[in-house]
Amino acid sequence: MKTLKHKLIFFVVGARPNFIKAAPILRQLGSSNEFRYKLIHTGQHYDQLMFNVFFNDLQINAPDYNLNIHGGSQNTQIAKIMLAFEEKCIQDNPDYIFVFGDVNSTLAASITAKKMNIPLIHYEAGLRSFDRKMPEEINRLMCDSVSDYFFCTEDSAIENLLSEGKKRDKIFLVGNLMIDSLFHLIRKDNSSYQDYEYAVLTMHRPSNVNDELKLNILINIFNEVAKKIKIIFPVHPRTKKLIDTKKLNENIVVIDPMGYNDFSRLWTKSKFVITDSGGLQEETTALKIPCLTIRDNTERPITVSQGSSTIVGSDKKNILLNVDKILDGKYKNSKTPKYWDGKSANRILSNLKTFK
Repeated sequence: MKTLKHKLIFFVVGARPNFIKAAPILRQLGSSNEFRYKLIHTGQHYDQLMFNVFFNDLQINAPDYNLNIHGGSQNTQIAKIMLAFEEKCIQDNPDYIFVFGDVNSTLAASITAKKMNIPLIHYEAGLRSFDRKMPEEINRLMCDSVSDYFFCTEDSAIENLLSEGKKRDKIFLVGNLMIDSLFHLIRKDNSSYQDYEYAVLTMHRPSNVNDELKLNILINIFNEVAKKIKIIFPVHPRTKKLIDTKKLNENIVVIDPMGYNDFSRLWTKSKFVITDSGGLQEETTALKIPCLTIRDNTERPITVSQGSSTIVGSDKKNILLNVDKILDGKYKNSKTPKYWDGKSANRILSNLKTFK
């Protein structure tokens, strides 16, 4: 029978947020003899600035395996990842598979794990937008339907899992690994974290950038906001080709994608953030920086009910009203959710030690 220190965990990452979430656990395991682990990168994100630089920024080793699967339709990508990942599972026979979030790589690894009867651990389990038009929502539902252990970032996730029939003793509130990485950066960074007179914009979701009418509406709104404050816009590769033909206010500064450290320094010094990113909703909440979320819903409701995020969709009046509140110092008060304290990796490892 294998002891704890001989058990092998496969950590599967595929997209930018996965790297950020995995890093705090891997740094802890690097100085521990309690588990063996391997990091598997599926290749889902393959842009240089969204992959290689992250491993340097986050102070973790390069992946043990890179499956190099990218491009194609979602179903093609998932199928190719499953086939390549299965080979690594047959080769190494892991005792656990640990997946993060809700991307295609997460779903592919989850299905493979259960088809091979390997216990599956899902971090960010139970998050729900209740919008099945979102590909990520389908991934979340399917992954949680076959997971054995559930690590949650907020209480709403626990409630969702219980309502779906999951056993309470398999569900663990551990906090937020994104915040572990953020606090790790702040502790080792000598830069001053004061407010500057600019906003940061990120936008990448298909619901915002693939719909020509919706994109035009949002560009018009951003141009209006830019009359009040400079906007710095690191453009996601998917978005860049779609906005090249759009007329932007000269006060909107479009820049290339940034590595984790540089981007964190950018938004942490900003006056506020406009985004459709789930991760940024969480990170801004941790530092109480106003966040206007250009979506109609969120799978992270605690960032709205307790945190610094406001769901504004593409409502021009609502967005401009909240921008004015921020600039006038009248935006809502917020607080940091329970366990978003930079110690989530410790809680996860403590729970892993109890698994049979």
